[in-house]
Amino acid sequence: MSSVTGKVVLITGGARGVGAEVARRLHDKGAKLVLTDLDEAPLKELAGSLGEDRVLTTVADVRDLAAMQAAVDKAVARFGGIDVVMANAGIATYGSVLNVDPAAFRTLIDVNIVGVFNTVRAALPSVIERRGYVLIVSSLAAYAAAPGLAPYNAAKAGVEHFANALRLEVAHLGVDVGSAHMSWIDTPLVREAKADLSTFQEMIGKLPGPLSKTTSVEACGKAFVKGIERRKRQINCPGWVGLLRWLRPVLSSRIGEPQVTKFVPDLLPRMDAEVAALGRSMSARTEALEK
Repeated sequence: MSSVTGKVVLITGGARGVGAEVARRLHDKGAKLVLTDLDEAPLKELAGSLGEDRVLTTVADVRDLAAMQAAVDKAVARFGGIDVVMANAGIATYGSVLNVDPAAFRTLIDVNIVGVFNTVRAALPSVIERRGYVLIVSSLAAYAAAPGLAPYNAAKAGVEHFANALRLEVAHLGVDVGSAHMSWIDTPLVREAKADLSTFQEMIGKLPGPLSKTTSVEACGKAFVKGIERRKRQINCPGWVGLLRWLRPVLSSRIGEPQVTKFVPDLLPRMDAEVAALGRSMSARTEALEK
């Protein structure tokens, strides 16, 4: 029997990608699921494939604290409480600091940082009551920056430190807190960026060593579930990502930065030109959900 059998797990951004993969795997291990997302159709499809006896879905915007509180209240009413919360919902933007749409930047910060706060704030009383576990989905981007992704890098570094501070606040209450850090995962977010911008794929290919590789959603889901079961402080996918946590001071130094800055003068203007031609700084799917 898994340590998550019978546990209630709240996952934001649960309709697609890593959120959906983790949901499937936890459900297979006997967990009860509370899944939220803005995208109603795939959320319903996932719930239908899993069955409704151990699954509660709610269309909710993580930027809205009242909506997240309502989702938590429904979960408590249905299942009695929440044992694990996985703050997973997130988006990306395209373009350099000089050219990214300021409205897109604001949206990213609201979803990727404010949304994490709202998710945790709403669920935390129940998690404390059950001496549970909080997983904040950060990224390798918290360890190593990439040109053209400054808003995303900033947000993921921010939520990593949010997790670190939260851990200090709730450890004495029996709650464990972890942060998850992934390299490029074959999610809709990454696939959409590659489809929109040839320079995005080119940039990934120019990164040194394993930083240029993309990992499957299945491998990421497996790593997340293992980390949730063990209530880990850090979940790294692939495993080598954890090394970059210790190399972070070098990566942002005169030693590490030339590996990237050597291709920026050529690639970044072309990326910005592609973004300008698109007429948007986010994926078409993300923009559609905003309307």
